[in-house]
Amino acid sequence: MNTKPSKTSPSTTRREFIKTGSAAVAAASTFSGAAFASTPQSAALQSSLFAGGTDTLRVGLVGCGGRGTGAAAQALAADPNAKLVAMGDTFYDHLESSYKNLKKNTVAEQVQVDADHKFIGFDAYQKVIDSVDVVLLTTPPHFRPMQLRAAIEAGKHVFAEKPVAVDAPGVRSILETCKLAKEKNLSIVSGLCWRYHQGMQETFKQIHDGSVGDVMAIQCSYNTRGLWMFKREPEWSDMEWQMRNWLYFTWLSGDFNTEQHVHSLDKMAWTMKDEAPISCSGTGGRQTRISKDYGHTFDHFAVVYEYANGVKGFSRCRQQDGCAVDVSDHVFGTKGRVDVFKHRIYDTKGEKTWEHRPKSKNMYQVEHDEFFKSIRSGNALNNGDYMTKSTMLAIMGRMAAYTGKSITWEMAMNSTENLSPASYEWGPLPVAPVAMPGITAFK
Repeated sequence: MNTKPSKTSPSTTRREFIKTGSAAVAAASTFSGAAFASTPQSAALQSSLFAGGTDTLRVGLVGCGGRGTGAAAQALAADPNAKLVAMGDTFYDHLESSYKNLKKNTVAEQVQVDADHKFIGFDAYQKVIDSVDVVLLTTPPHFRPMQLRAAIEAGKHVFAEKPVAVDAPGVRSILETCKLAKEKNLSIVSGLCWRYHQGMQETFKQIHDGSVGDVMAIQCSYNTRGLWMFKREPEWSDMEWQMRNWLYFTWLSGDFNTEQHVHSLDKMAWTMKDEAPISCSGTGGRQTRISKDYGHTFDHFAVVYEYANGVKGFSRCRQQDGCAVDVSDHVFGTKGRVDVFKHRIYDTKGEKTWEHRPKSKNMYQVEHDEFFKSIRSGNALNNGDYMTKSTMLAIMGRMAAYTGKSITWEMAMNSTENLSPASYEWGPLPVAPVAMPGITAFK
């Protein structure tokens, strides 16, 4: 089979698909090839369909990169009667690599994907959705709103990787979809995996129970080295080059403070019981990743969030080689401070007063264990509230850094900026200019 994408483009664009407010629901419904009507009867059927754990759950993977391959393995490990029966990706080489790796995994016998259920192209997600009961969405974040909507419209349970959108119209669409999932009693489990980590759960329980007093400030850092990049091949179109290097294009990734740093911002949100901040301001730029190979995204951000009660959240992230790595989170209260990653609490004198020592289970596996447990029990999980708020925190911070403006939560949520390309086809696609604070406009 040809490893290059076809020249065929889909008939509907995300720009047509994502609209603001209630219009998002109507527009999104056009992507459902197997609509599942939201009625009391259908909800009851969905909630009991797989009860007892003996029926086969047909699983489909949309997005066959490394994270998708891992998610598929964890999904199958979570339920012995789950079978991977369909896979979809924009690129054939990605799909085949994922398939071969899964066939070497301990869950290999549960991988039962025949040639007719290996789908390639921009419309592959819909073909996967139409073939399965459970969908794993692990494509670049840009595609999450349309794909999640299509899956929920079709009555499927969904695991959705983080973040769930790259712009405010996408976030608003996700919110509407999560409401629909609740009506249908369908599970949506988020890839914000720290929420499923036992040590983190115990640590945040301590914070919320007042062990450090009133929270005064939060510091979160995600400073890492550079990540992968694929040099452009002569035969690649603009679209293929950007899709294969999706990290470096804001329309696909949301920039790395959204794609990666969302984990840290999710812990900030968790500290504040998922209360939205009132505003933020920030800075950022690109100092080391300045060649065209790296698209137009930044390589560092620093954003300060302010909450209604005066708490400030200090956020920073960096992807620069040769620099110190710091991935950590700290909460400062009137009675002490928390080293979140070490699950330790210290009083105002620096004495350790609490520590979570038991080894936590693999959080990536736990989230799938809980996901499949919810499907089997008929008690749907819906992580929609926090996964959308944490994604919006990240997008809001990017807006502040890109524009140099102070951005309120209301401004961010009501933003009309839609980062979608005009269409999905293998051809020319101009690269947006690098954002310039004070020049780049808020939309």
